[in-house]
Amino acid sequence: MDDRSHFAAGELVSVLTAQPLDRFLDYQAPEGGVFLGAYVQVPLGPRQVLGVVWGPGKGDFDYAKVRPVTRVLDVAPMRAELRSFLERAGEYTLTPLTAMLRLATRAPGLGEAPSMRKIYRLGNAEPERMTDARRRVLEVLSEMGGLSLTQGELADAAGVTPSVIKGLAKMGAVREEEAPRDTAFPRLDPDYGGKQLAEDQAAAAQSLREGVASGRYGTVLLKGVTGSGKTEVYLEAVAECLAQGRQALVLLPEIALTSEFLTRVEARFGAKPAEWHSGVTVTERRRVWKQVAQGGAQLVVGARSALFLPFRDLGLTVVDEEHDTSYKQDEGVLYNARDMAVLRASICAGRVVLASATPSLESWANADAGKYQRLDLVSRFGASVMPEMRSLDMRAETLPSNRWVSPSLQSEVLARIERGEQAMLFLNRRGYAPVTICRACGHQIGCPHCDARMVEHRFLQRLVCHQCGETVPKPEVCPSCEAEDKLAAVGPGVERLAEEAAELFPQARLAVLSSDLFGSARALKEEIEKIASGGADIVIGTQLVAKGHNFPLLTLVGVIDADLGLQGSDLRAAERTFQLMRQVAGRAGRAEKPGVALLQTYQPEHPVIRAILSGDEEGFWQAEAEERRAAGMPPYGRLAGVILSSTEAQEVFDLGNAMARQDAPLRRIGAQVYGPAPAPIAKVRGRHRVRLLVKAPKGAALQPALADWAAQFRLRGELRMAIDIDPQNFF
Repeated sequence: MDDRSHFAAGELVSVLTAQPLDRFLDYQAPEGGVFLGAYVQVPLGPRQVLGVVWGPGKGDFDYAKVRPVTRVLDVAPMRAELRSFLERAGEYTLTPLTAMLRLATRAPGLGEAPSMRKIYRLGNAEPERMTDARRRVLEVLSEMGGLSLTQGELADAAGVTPSVIKGLAKMGAVREEEAPRDTAFPRLDPDYGGKQLAEDQAAAAQSLREGVASGRYGTVLLKGVTGSGKTEVYLEAVAECLAQGRQALVLLPEIALTSEFLTRVEARFGAKPAEWHSGVTVTERRRVWKQVAQGGAQLVVGARSALFLPFRDLGLTVVDEEHDTSYKQDEGVLYNARDMAVLRASICAGRVVLASATPSLESWANADAGKYQRLDLVSRFGASVMPEMRSLDMRAETLPSNRWVSPSLQSEVLARIERGEQAMLFLNRRGYAPVTICRACGHQIGCPHCDARMVEHRFLQRLVCHQCGETVPKPEVCPSCEAEDKLAAVGPGVERLAEEAAELFPQARLAVLSSDLFGSARALKEEIEKIASGGADIVIGTQLVAKGHNFPLLTLVGVIDADLGLQGSDLRAAERTFQLMRQVAGRAGRAEKPGVALLQTYQPEHPVIRAILSGDEEGFWQAEAEERRAAGMPPYGRLAGVILSSTEAQEVFDLGNAMARQDAPLRRIGAQVYGPAPAPIAKVRGRHRVRLLVKAPKGAALQPALADWAAQFRLRGELRMAIDIDPQNFF
């Protein structure tokens, strides 16, 4: 392709669409021509589809059959930096470029004219009769100095119902106008609300500011104990980025964190940033997408998919809680947002800040090798100190078989309640019970579409498959032997733990935090705010509670089953258990009162449990790194997972065996193939699943070898193949 930036009317242009064709299509440039990177609408069969002009057309078939571009969309063209990022990310993850484009165009209605909404300003007329509610509306509008508000904003600010505003509009006391929705976001002021930082915070912030000001690529691992002020430090880097006139992106691992974080951003910069996550409306997503491309959004706070927005000039990307597994996309395009953030920054000369109290071993190793700069915050901000951590040896505790809160933990919780403090009981298992078994025949109720047990959710009065989402009413009789009243719940989930806590602490106010108990992000946000303001005595939660929440009154964390993550053969079991326990323990004692974290365990002598309690994080990472290095496992070797699936079990095994035999492209780079073997969950959504694992040396050219290997096999019928570079789990 040549490097022209504009194509005249009638010239052939190559258009990439988001359709699953895995090739470019030739079209004629429309009247007036078209720019490289332009978003266009093109005919494809009987349909009109979205595409991007990627370069000059090939012209390798009859020109008379080439159809013209239907129209050029009124949005900023895709910049060369984003096109390069999509190409390189696709090459790394072995993903067709058409699928990568789908990630970058997730804003419905891009081709539509800007939609309108009603806004309200102060009118000239006086209301016929003044009421207290009407007076409040007029006072709010008067205080805004002529600025407009939406009906919802005005109703909230004045504390009235929408009918009051509509009534004033009919009288002329309030002017109702139409305004476009896709407007720029309020400007953020980098000098607005900076805080006084402690000495080590100030030093780290200065280093980050200097890196951003340099205008060169670089990645920094910002490691700080929970409560050490990492957020305030990297917001200083955001401030420097905004002062330089560039855009910034902050990725968060959980939608529940956005509300509290947005409040902190507003306090720091005087206005709220743009949001991008699944809880944002379709209309707002389109607005964010367009304003990011036009430069009307200086800062975006979002989930991993925000990384594919069309930034005009991305100068800084912050990956908060960079160790979190939710940054790995496990369906569709299989990518790790942490790694893709580094790739995009290297292309656009931006900086990356990876922030965590418990970094991933990959990031720790890159910092150890000098690839990343490392900044450490070693103490908590202000008067708070790190919590004391102790184990409770469950072998020495006496409790009934249907109880999970030990007497020792129970007494500690009671002491906190009596002092007006909060306690947290942590169990990383959703629902009421993980297994429902028949006591007559031993049958365990499984999902009809998956090779997985159904989890009882008593709150819903249903059994739920956590693999495919299938739900069924809780049966009254055994589906196998039809015995009545013989079905029993086995093992605890957070709902069952809440039931036990209600019996043990009848006077306590309980709050349960689990992702499946809240119908919306707003409801979850309200519950978190309620807890933070003292609206609960005992918080019961899954790993959702371990992610960045600040509960000032919380002084005790009790981990119900600290051994849970150590079971099985997961490569990262030790690392993840260490991270999760340290993170959840860090919720305690974040204000003036000291905190305690108690870990119930049957293996207090286990090396991971001992490392968690001792706080020797560097020692743990060194030992874990040496084990991985000796085994040639990531980050000191390379892995790729191959997942084969079909509705027929035999054909998926036949393909797996053929791939294992014909592995010459992999052997040429020194790689080994393990398998095929049934996936740990061998059937999901009615499809049988087989896995192969490819292990290669650190410097091996793995992706080209995998592409050559996979190209030997043609997938027919229901057969599907997915290749996962750097797999994070093995399900």
